Amino acid sequence: MIKLNVVAVGKLKEKFWVDAIAEYRKRIGRYAELNVIECPEGIDEGNAEKLQKAEEGGILKKLKGYVVLLAIDGEQLSSEDLASFIDKTSARGISEFSFIIGGSRGVSEEIRKRADKAISFGKATYPHQLMRVILSEQLYRAMSIINNSSYHK
Repeated sequence: MIKLNVVAVGKLKEKFWVDAIAEYRKRIGRYAELNVIECPEGIDEGNAEKLQKAEEGGILKKLKGYVVLLAIDGEQLSSEDLASFIDKTSARGISEFSFIIGGSRGVSEEIRKRADKAISFGKATYPHQLMRVILSEQLYRAMSIINNSSYHK
């Protein structure tokens, strides 16, 4: 079974975000295992580099399998492209993926180097809590496409 890890900086506080992630975790459960791994936020003192470095260790410790960084400058993928990427990569024997959602000031260069791939869901900036929901929905959609479910149609 494929394991999909969402490695994200910060905690979800609002119940509606938590509920949305729980719903997608349940839906994905038919096809794969979805884990949301929260990493501690650094304290923003106005220096992006210091903040990224403070968050770096927590992120790096949690990464397993094929590492995908969500980055505004990453490769833009459609839902079908994401499904194809997961399907082809898992066909090569890789069964675990870690998708990184960095903190409010992005991620360190070390994390960028550690990523096997960087992807983008467009040029817009989203709140990190919402990005977890968007990513979870897209992972569910990708798994539905791979498994020929009617959800994507």
